[in-house]
Amino acid sequence: MRIDILTIFPEFFSVLDVSLVGKARQSGLIDLRVHNLRDHTHDRHNTVDDTPYGGGAGMVMKPEPWGEALDEILGEVSGAGAEGEAGADAGPVLIFPSPAGEVFTQKMARALAVEPNLVFGCGRYEGIDQRVFDHYAASGRVRLVSLGDYVLNGGEVAVMAMIEAIGRLIPGVVGNPESLVEESHEDGLLEYPSYTKPSSWRGHDVPPVLLSGNHGAVAAWRREQQLERTRRVRPDLLPPANSEPDAKSRG
Repeated sequence: MRIDILTIFPEFFSVLDVSLVGKARQSGLIDLRVHNLRDHTHDRHNTVDDTPYGGGAGMVMKPEPWGEALDEILGEVSGAGAEGEAGADAGPVLIFPSPAGEVFTQKMARALAVEPNLVFGCGRYEGIDQRVFDHYAASGRVRLVSLGDYVLNGGEVAVMAMIEAIGRLIPGVVGNPESLVEESHEDGLLEYPSYTKPSSWRGHDVPPVLLSGNHGAVAAWRREQQLERTRRVRPDLLPPANSEPDAKSRG
């Protein structure tokens, strides 16, 4: 997978050289390239923003640098003749973090993990001129994506989170692929609690069922823990019939 990131703070992404994503880059599983938006400005101050039409507080990112930079990136990707399992005929997916976008989910991460090319655009200030989205949506796939109901200073943190979530789903990135199946949100529920040695620590004991060697009982306990934790912390993830604590007792 090729991932391009367009930002005014390219140094932000040095952290992606470590951990699993860093290893995936070294092994060639992920081709990650960071581009500086200011390289596509043509004034002495490398200006990327201006005052908003209609008035209001803050500044808006200008369309010209974005257009020039995206045209260059998309031209490189197209010229490379990239091929992939999904979305290859439609070109790269352009993803812009935005509090006005659709919420990023594990389901979305799985769908994006099979794309051959992703391009992330990190907005700042009051956002990017809407015409940038409209222009590229007319001929390709553009997605505005939000991490949740809050506002960040810019898109860089959100992009790093999405790359972590997407990258680890690419085959070969995580050493034991079975570990991906039992994580939170993979089956619509939160993950069960995990324990390791020692069996007793500061007066807290590991649940006896996990020491029993009874795999069926362990599986049943873990499933019940998933349901209980999800009911307590994220009841919105459960179907109505399972959202009440006594749903199981009613059969």
